[in-house]
Amino acid sequence: ANNHHAILHQVIDYVVEAERLGFVSTFLNEHHFTGLPQIPSSMMMLAYLAARTEKMRLGTAVTILPWHNPLLYAEEVGTLDLLSDGRFDCGIGRGFRYVECRGFGIPAEELLPRYEEAVEVLDLAWRSEGRFSFAGTYWNFTDAIIDPTPIQRPHPPLWIAVGSDESAAKAGARGHSLLLDQFSDSARIGRRIAAYRAAAEANGHIYDPMKVGTTRAFHVTTSEAETKEALGHHQHVLANNRKLSTDPNQAGGLHSPPMATGDPDDIWLIGTPEQIVRRIERLKAAGAEYLLLLDATGDLGSLR
Repeated sequence: ANNHHAILHQVIDYVVEAERLGFVSTFLNEHHFTGLPQIPSSMMMLAYLAARTEKMRLGTAVTILPWHNPLLYAEEVGTLDLLSDGRFDCGIGRGFRYVECRGFGIPAEELLPRYEEAVEVLDLAWRSEGRFSFAGTYWNFTDAIIDPTPIQRPHPPLWIAVGSDESAAKAGARGHSLLLDQFSDSARIGRRIAAYRAAAEANGHIYDPMKVGTTRAFHVTTSEAETKEALGHHQHVLANNRKLSTDPNQAGGLHSPPMATGDPDDIWLIGTPEQIVRRIERLKAAGAEYLLLLDATGDLGSLR
């Protein structure tokens, strides 16, 4: 248990230092039932970080909507936006991990319809003046009213995690922000950004490269041996995640975790400064301007 206490505070110190170094945002993810150190309650953690930081954007990447009552979540969003003076970025997704579906008692085939209905509820909550009602498959309520309302109107930016060019285009058409995964090479990232941008502009939205976050595993090393060790650690983390994601009774299907394809020299920002700079340049050429760095070791040296 004390291990969890130490890790929580390591994350807090890391974020506070990131702001001091001039990083512009922090995104936290949400995981459950891993049996490993995790942050299941990103909103509570971000509320605490809102008090420990001054300028940095505070985001979820992502809140898994099927695990949450969307009305309670809308109230949490309003509260966090007030506590942070309008610094919240609301990243949402549908989830796919087998251990989470099993733990919450939600079959995988319900994830997408539950996610879509929750988005509908959030949209209604944020657009409604006064009280509103809703009748859906999973949620039914009468005379709800959301207090507090967020500072950012009509709601904080929605960041949509996507796994295909079609989903990227859909997010662009709706004027939402985009979260791209750590597994896609720069060519695929470029295609996703192009699809997003075209759909955004076709629907009258101004394209802003800071509305597209590309996640990258990150660790700065000084030697080939160190790089090998850091890559090994990262692969170990990914293997663990795959185990938690996958249904042991069936291969593939709805619980399939994303996998890295393409040239590893074009994917992980794990290596020497020269290697990392080269990969960042390649991402930049593909249109990525906003990178979300994910260092599973929480190494302050790499951050600095």
